[in-house]
Amino acid sequence: MAFKDGEFLEIEYTAKDAQSGATLATTDEAAAKQAEIYDEHVRYGPVLVVIGSNAVVKGLERELKGMDIGENRSFVLKPEDAFGERNENLVKVMKESDFKQQNLRPYPGMRLNIDNAPATVKSVGSGRVVVDMNHPDAGKSITYEVKIIKKIEKEEEKIEKLSQTYGLNPTSVKAESTEAEIYFDNKVRKDSDYFINKASSLAAIFTYLKDVKRVVVKEEYLNLAEEKKDEKASEEKERS
Repeated sequence: MAFKDGEFLEIEYTAKDAQSGATLATTDEAAAKQAEIYDEHVRYGPVLVVIGSNAVVKGLERELKGMDIGENRSFVLKPEDAFGERNENLVKVMKESDFKQQNLRPYPGMRLNIDNAPATVKSVGSGRVVVDMNHPDAGKSITYEVKIIKKIEKEEEKIEKLSQTYGLNPTSVKAESTEAEIYFDNKVRKDSDYFINKASSLAAIFTYLKDVKRVVVKEEYLNLAEEKKDEKASEEKERS
């Protein structure tokens, strides 16, 4: 089976340094814990890949296009097909005072954005901070172990998976013809991240679901002050 650009796949994968064998990333929670790279903020389990979206490295996408649903495949990608070769021009020396002006205390391994590009602090000393703007896995050959779980066909599920990619869990999703409705009940936490992620997910929906022309987002909120009053009144009634 050959997958085409724009098709939605759900995959599981583990990526390892081909030279050392160290696990760099995985969708398997148990494997992440075993490799001591577990992150409580990461959502483990199958992940969405939209073919042609450049959301994964080009070598991985090339392999996915030629796989079948349910197939397991292991392969090694050279740096140029993975995270690129290292570029020493992307290693910069900055003044430590520049960080302090922003109330930042740099330390080796710290991840930050510089000029809208991700960077890693390599060393701190003598008032200087060395930052590396290369991808952390640049210059490495990467071994991938991949399985295609399924191809997503239904519009509702596509919208749900896109939302989850941006850290959202809709209560329900409906899609019909050129319109979609996404509902978030009062149990969904609506903080600043929620609103940022909602905007990003809507942009993705319009980008990858060409037939969708209109999206209605319904949100439910509770008056927390009144809810606390009711709880207090109920507690007082129980004590009396």
